[in-house]
Amino acid sequence: MINVWIDEMTPCLKDNLTGELISTEVLRVRRKSFLQKFNRKNGWYVNWADLLKDSMVEVYALVVAGTVDIQGLVALQKSDDMQAVYVAWMCTAPQNNKLLVSEPKYSGAGGHLFAIAANKSVEYNYNGAITGNAANAELLEHYCKTFHADFLGMLHPYQMMIDEENAAKIMEVYDYEWTDDEL
Repeated sequence: MINVWIDEMTPCLKDNLTGELISTEVLRVRRKSFLQKFNRKNGWYVNWADLLKDSMVEVYALVVAGTVDIQGLVALQKSDDMQAVYVAWMCTAPQNNKLLVSEPKYSGAGGHLFAIAANKSVEYNYNGAITGNAANAELLEHYCKTFHADFLGMLHPYQMMIDEENAAKIMEVYDYEWTDDEL
């Protein structure tokens, strides 16, 4: 389920109070114990530790550079059938989620998560293609307008796909460092 709003296309996170651009990194999260605190009860929409029970799912965290200050999480899996990366779950940290707070701390977290998915798609030889299910009709329409996603609706009423060309455009905007660090 993809539940992020693309608020601003920024190369880094943007501190909404100061306007400062904040550098980011991507970490792979392998430990269920680390993800225990990222759950439905505190604004993360799903119990993220449960996602790692599926050995095919990989979880990545968008963090402020040099920290483990998580600004968003994305759970991905390869989909050979679709020749794309399937986004099992994607959400920003509650403090960045405009659906939960009136003034998010950072802008740009949602777009970064899409760029991470596109990057992994390239790594898996899917050329950047991304597929997944928007959380609702409003978000589906938002992704279709913002990223030129294609509505599929075959397996889920809000199923969509971002093709290689549009994924490349997403990856061009967002700047972050991949690290070998894992949690």
